[in-house]
Amino acid sequence: MAPLDTLLSGLAREHSTGALRVGRAGTVFLSEGRVTYMECAQTPGVERLLAARGRVPETALRRLRDDGGCARLLEEGTVTLGELQYCVLGAVLDAAFFLLPVAGTRPKFRPGEQHWLGGQWYFDVAGLMRESARRRAYLAQTWPSAALDTAPVRPAPRLPGHGVTLDPVQWEVVIGADAEATPLDLARRLGRSGYSVLLAVRRLAAAGLLAPPEEPAVKAPRASARALQDGAHGLPQRVRAPAGERPPHDPRASGPMLGPAVTADPTDLVLLMRLKKALEELS
Repeated sequence: MAPLDTLLSGLAREHSTGALRVGRAGTVFLSEGRVTYMECAQTPGVERLLAARGRVPETALRRLRDDGGCARLLEEGTVTLGELQYCVLGAVLDAAFFLLPVAGTRPKFRPGEQHWLGGQWYFDVAGLMRESARRRAYLAQTWPSAALDTAPVRPAPRLPGHGVTLDPVQWEVVIGADAEATPLDLARRLGRSGYSVLLAVRRLAAAGLLAPPEEPAVKAPRASARALQDGAHGLPQRVRAPAGERPPHDPRASGPMLGPAVTADPTDLVLLMRLKKALEELS
């Protein structure tokens, strides 16, 4: 089975138009070999992002999706073309980050199928892959362990210093954390991109503001007859942790790189500037 990035590269070379469905993980929409939109089950889409910011209720967006589509949405004037383009930019970059590494599925391509918001922005497949790799490398530089990415967010009970400054996303994460929601749960709840919440969580961890993930309970090995006999006589039993192991939240723990080294490719810089503008428009 070919990796998803290989399939996308092939569709780009063939200038294909349609939807590549990656099981239940998400869908990539293409037009003439360029990505117009991406959906990911793990991240909020444009509809959720617009609704969370009070721009358009989700019920109104569902109505517009079935009656007039994107053109009708722009005609009503609730959202400008620039706002929609920036919102699509953020949603696609977010979906690409989580969807491209998906493995173990059998993608199916449906020629001609398009997303109702597609056609407002076009993304080069190779550019999306480079940006996803850059984001993984940046996450690794911010906090080297990925253990917090899927664990419930638990703020530390005490501050490590006399004061701390939080950016808006970090503040929303701290306020919304209930020791049960994972970073992606919070992203959907807050209407923030999954990557921005993931980055905020790792920055909070680097600042010492999060409690380490709770380690799953380990079943004690079955005691031998001699151990049971010793226990019956009141002799103390000692359990030793495996030598050299460190908890997954330990920044000194070794682990595989999450992406290649950051480059100074001009395409990356242009894409980052567009992303910066998108975040400014949506904040």
